[in-house]
Amino acid sequence: MRRVNYQMKRREKKPPSGGSPGWMTTYGDLVTLLLCFFVLLYSMSQIDIARFEAVAESFRNRSIFYDGSSAIDFEQTTDSATIRDQGEYDDIMKDEEIFSDSFSRNEASLEELLSEVEGFLEENGLEETISANLSDEGVVLILQERILFDTSEAIIKPEAEPFLNKVALLISNLPNQIRVEGHTDSRQISTYRYPSNWELSGARASSTIRYLVESADIDQERFISVGHGETRPIAPNDSPENWAKNRRVEIIIMKLSQEES
Repeated sequence: MRRVNYQMKRREKKPPSGGSPGWMTTYGDLVTLLLCFFVLLYSMSQIDIARFEAVAESFRNRSIFYDGSSAIDFEQTTDSATIRDQGEYDDIMKDEEIFSDSFSRNEASLEELLSEVEGFLEENGLEETISANLSDEGVVLILQERILFDTSEAIIKPEAEPFLNKVALLISNLPNQIRVEGHTDSRQISTYRYPSNWELSGARASSTIRYLVESADIDQERFISVGHGETRPIAPNDSPENWAKNRRVEIIIMKLSQEES
């Protein structure tokens, strides 16, 4: 038998070609991506110094939040910013003192005005006809409907003229703005002239203003006319006596503004 000798030829290794191995390329890409990721994180973590200082100053300028101490170190704040902050803080405190003084003066002036009005009413025998009290807006004179108008009417009665003449004299000697308000009870009215209490209360306020302006030659720009209808009662609308209390005209001598005082 013939023997055949098969001999496998060994594969020769090819010499490596130029360039880096494949694994190194992958590793380099990974390191590059990680570097980009950390650069991105670093850029996002940067603080906008100008914006940070603006926000910090806005809180330091509010005396309600500022107690003289801070949890943030502001040692790097410039001297000019510190001086500006102190100046603005002093301005706020000064404004608060001015407001407090102005409020005290207004309260004192209102008390003085009420005393003057009450003295005028007593001197002219009007204390039982016209009541005066103090509100946040000024001194309020209350005139009941029976003094000024007939039922469901807005024409000044002749017998009311002496009272209004004295009120006009009082107003003419004061620089204050005047608001006249008409009020009714809750019973509804429906006539050709006054379809509802709104029209009636507004007409009564306007009639009162017109008489005061014409009788004492008062500047009409000092007046404001308001009709409230039945929306602001001073007594429950449950009896004839209380209905009569709610049907009224209020003459409000407004307190002087800071510019006028």
